Amino acid sequence: MDLKQYVTIVENYPKEGISFKDITTIMDNGPVYKYATDQIVEYAKKVGAEIIVGPEARGFIIGCPVAYALNIGFAPVRKEGKLPRETIRVEYGLEYGKDVLTIHRDAIKQGQKVLIVDDLLATGGTVEATVKLVEELGGEVAGCAFLIELSYLDGRERLKGYDVHALMKYED
Repeated sequence: MDLKQYVTIVENYPKEGISFKDITTIMDNGPVYKYATDQIVEYAKKVGAEIIVGPEARGFIIGCPVAYALNIGFAPVRKEGKLPRETIRVEYGLEYGKDVLTIHRDAIKQGQKVLIVDDLLATGGTVEATVKLVEELGGEVAGCAFLIELSYLDGRERLKGYDVHALMKYED
């Protein structure tokens, strides 16, 4: 199945010059959403994932059904102040400033094989921060899976040494 035909391109969103890749038109089509999820499930099996980690919010949309299909856990990565128990945090750079991501301190067991799942790999900042959280907890990043990779933004460069899997790639 050519998933790109189900991605809606929205020009000049959220600002002038951006060509936004809208995945809601994958999600609102049951068979297509299932197909995309199943592709990541197969990748998760291949890398031996024992838990799925996803950054908010789209990492939840993609990662939760993958975890469910595999009958394994899902650990959310959220912005600071959103998780109710003891967390660890990582600060990371954004285009205009900094942000903080957190994960529960007990979310990952030592040596556990983790698959990080998100909708989009762009510059790689969010997933790089997520990798740091997983590794600080003693998890082993088995791979990183995305629906879309914007290869022209070089996010994969920040993930050298990690297995990266994207269902679709946009070159420009």
